[in-house]
Amino acid sequence: MSDPITLHPDAQAQLFTDARTANTFTDEPVSDAQLRAIFDLAKYPPTAANTQPLRVLIIRDGEPRERLLAHMAEGNRAKTAAAPAVAVLAADTDFHEHIPTLFPIRPQMRDALADDPTGREQMARFNATLQIGYWLFAVRAAGLAAGPMAGFDAAGVDKEFFADTAWKSLLVVNIGKPGPDAWFPRLPRLDYDDVVRHA
Repeated sequence: MSDPITLHPDAQAQLFTDARTANTFTDEPVSDAQLRAIFDLAKYPPTAANTQPLRVLIIRDGEPRERLLAHMAEGNRAKTAAAPAVAVLAADTDFHEHIPTLFPIRPQMRDALADDPTGREQMARFNATLQIGYWLFAVRAAGLAAGPMAGFDAAGVDKEFFADTAWKSLLVVNIGKPGPDAWFPRLPRLDYDDVVRHA
């Protein structure tokens, strides 16, 4: 019987089985070319009506990093300070403005969503969260490690960086090559029979 997974085992390991959330990083820079390649890979998986509401703010060193650190939870501050690059992943609640381009078979969706700000924000957050998962795998595909963190003051980050936009921060992610003692011990995973039912 052939292997039910057709992706090469090395790629499976890089993306899934060997990949970990990094807590320390080397000082090797993350290049603009790597960041662009991550985006160019992560933009392809599905979102509802191809809406693509994920937005990404890249923060390197200096004053912008200091501003971000002020809003990070204490346990996340040191590793965020040391990471070669940090991304704030956000949902654009005005994503509907791009619908005539991104979903030209139903451009009228733009007007319907314009009249439904509550539903639009729910749609933005859900689909941007889907895209975050894709984006984290794209980081791994680039040979880098990601350190995603929800431990931050989202309202403070939004005020600090997104005050004149419709972006709403969802996750902060440290990016780079893993450093010494980067990993916590691997935690258990649920088995197939714990999770899956057949109707």
